[in-house]
Amino acid sequence: MQSDALEADTGATQDDIVTSQVVSSGGGDDPTAQARFFTAGEAFNIKLPRVPRHQFLDECRKAFDPATATGLIPLDLSSELGLSYPATIPMVLTRYIRIRAGEQLSTHFNATGEIYYVFQGSGESRRETETIRWAAGDVFLFPGGADTIHAADDEDCVLWLVTNEPCLAFEKSNAPDPANGVVKPTHYPAARVRAELERVHGLPDADKMAGFAVVFSSVAMEKGRNILPSLSFALNSLPPHRAQRGHRHNATAITLCLQGEHCYSLIDGHRVDWVDNAVMVTPPGEDHSHHNDGDKRMLSLVIQDGGLHYYMRTMGFAYT
Repeated sequence: MQSDALEADTGATQDDIVTSQVVSSGGGDDPTAQARFFTAGEAFNIKLPRVPRHQFLDECRKAFDPATATGLIPLDLSSELGLSYPATIPMVLTRYIRIRAGEQLSTHFNATGEIYYVFQGSGESRRETETIRWAAGDVFLFPGGADTIHAADDEDCVLWLVTNEPCLAFEKSNAPDPANGVVKPTHYPAARVRAELERVHGLPDADKMAGFAVVFSSVAMEKGRNILPSLSFALNSLPPHRAQRGHRHNATAITLCLQGEHCYSLIDGHRVDWVDNAVMVTPPGEDHSHHNDGDKRMLSLVIQDGGLHYYMRTMGFAYT
């Protein structure tokens, strides 16, 4: 699916724009010289590229290609978004990770937290004081801002990684000290995740909920029901031959398809057929629905900048 980048216009017209005058009384180091002033027409006539609808198929194929070397594969739309740093959406960067059997990968991310999902293989991720053993289907979480060694066991491993690096890059800020941050190492084993999903499907009022989903959180994030302060993370599902009601929200959604045979989404009238292990972006504010025409349960992991919108009271969820 091709990117569909458009410009977001605030509605101000050229007639609204009045050239501002900047008065400087000193050199570049003079605080007064740093001041700038704008009219309402200038200040609110900012044009930014919209978040595009996109499906990362080439990156998916590369991640699961046995010939691909150990390393990171970013899902980067920074060119379409007009950003100077890698980003999948303005506040989130996702990557595939491939680690060949018996090899290691060292990482360090300037992020509040690092969220991992294991597609295949087993191994461990370790820091000075913490080691998490993982296997296929597991989700685990580390605070950002520290060195981590990821080591594969005796088979090739593929993982998916989510961080909020673009958020910190936007603010030109550094990751919190891992020892004092709100994100703590957390492990969600596959068996427990699937048990929670079965519990959701067995609830008497499951059909009345927004979706058959398991939302990931932690002791530190329990109050906000998020996995990071600004990000929500969920395992979404849909029974066979069912459709999720059309809806929209101000949060951007990044969807990783885990089981999508005969499944598709309608996003602002555009059909996107699901591809197993591929990632797609649903732009903020666009009407969308998910459809399962197959005989298996639809499964996906969904990351949203919803924590940020909930905090600002701007989620704007509505059925369409």
